[in-house]
Amino acid sequence: MTTLVFDIETVPDASKGRLLYNGAENLNDADVGQMLLAQQRAKNLSEFLPHYLHQVVAISVLLFDGGNVRVWSIGEETDDEKSLIERFWRGLEKYQPTLVSWNGSGFDLPVLHYRSLFHKIQAPLYWEMGEKDNSYKWNNYLNRYHLRHCDVMDMLSGYQSRAFAGLDAVATLCGLPGKQGMSGKAVYDHFLQQDLRSIRHYCETDVLNTYLVYLRFEWMRGRINEIQFSKQLELVKNTGHDKPHLQEFIDSISEEYFV
Repeated sequence: MTTLVFDIETVPDASKGRLLYNGAENLNDADVGQMLLAQQRAKNLSEFLPHYLHQVVAISVLLFDGGNVRVWSIGEETDDEKSLIERFWRGLEKYQPTLVSWNGSGFDLPVLHYRSLFHKIQAPLYWEMGEKDNSYKWNNYLNRYHLRHCDVMDMLSGYQSRAFAGLDAVATLCGLPGKQGMSGKAVYDHFLQQDLRSIRHYCETDVLNTYLVYLRFEWMRGRINEIQFSKQLELVKNTGHDKPHLQEFIDSISEEYFV
């Protein structure tokens, strides 16, 4: 079955913030964003906004179809949020893959749910739970304990929030590069500088981190053997030939990962 690893990058949604908060009507987007972050920090001692106030600015994916591994960011840097999300759901309809994520159940997918609702975007296959296709009754994208979507963090933690871990730490401890040159907190600064390319490159390395942790996880639970593991690693190495940021990532993988 085709595997699709995905990750999104988001920024505060200034347009939605203006609708919800008095005093934001005449502020520019950057000031509204800072206001949203400040209000959230004052309320919860954290800048993490509610899922519905996250605007998607990049969606990156890794596709493994059994013979090839490809990594790319959906659409173009100039595409708006609606277009990115529509293309993501169309890809899911086309490939009907196993989705793989790190905290996708807790963040990425709920954000995509709200944003699809706001933009009036359909994703019937994703929401299928057996009403039209009986096979989805027992294995669908929405049930936490079904594997059509594998949230690797959720499974490794035993579905216990107190055992949740960040991708950067787990990837690094597995011998992978982890976060290179940017973190999620820096995305908004790059967005304000209109540096979408760096955001997309960062998102692409995150899907590589996720996929390589996922391969270890698949080997750990006996779903792939050592030969299959090695073959998929060789396919990953080929993804960086025409993308310097991916090649830098691949060259930084520690020998400890391969042992």
